[in-house]
Amino acid sequence: EGLGMVVLKRLADAEADGDRIYAVIRGVGTASDGKGGAVYAPVSHGQARALRRAYENAEISPRTVELVEAHGTGTKVGDVVEFEGLKSVYAEASADKQWCALGSVKSQIGHTKAAAGSAGLIKAAFALHQKVLPPTINITRPNPKLGIEESAFYLNTVSRPWVSHPDHPRRAGLSSFGFGGSNFHLVLEEYGSKRREIGW
Repeated sequence: EGLGMVVLKRLADAEADGDRIYAVIRGVGTASDGKGGAVYAPVSHGQARALRRAYENAEISPRTVELVEAHGTGTKVGDVVEFEGLKSVYAEASADKQWCALGSVKSQIGHTKAAAGSAGLIKAAFALHQKVLPPTINITRPNPKLGIEESAFYLNTVSRPWVSHPDHPRRAGLSSFGFGGSNFHLVLEEYGSKRREIGW
């Protein structure tokens, strides 16, 4: 179990109050799997629906997202189902391979049950604020069933500078999937970056 706390404010209010802003939530997508086989049985098309809704809400393409903080429970069934959903949505945006870092904070702190989503949000917001692609630890090779080499994703296992793209700000996707097929995906963006030069 765990506990995560974040402060959410309208951007204009946070700026007016002089708050330190770690990231901006650009879009939110939700979906329910509806009637499913079991409370713990995930469904990839329900998760993909939440992703598509988040990117539509954010009015951006997944191709501009360079980090995905996955739900990533480390289970053989759950990870394959989640990855199928991710892979399908990102393949619709681009046929390019291995351009988006994929990770899960669970490799560092465990599942934390109901706090899993807030833990991922904190990690992704810090990554954007610090301009660093954070490592996913305790992994030497991905599950071969994922076929990650033929997807948009790669596992980032070392801390690296997050080099800015000349055409868009740094962006991260965040998935949190719960009991009975409640699916949520957020699109986060770095705050206040108007510059387009390479840097970190």
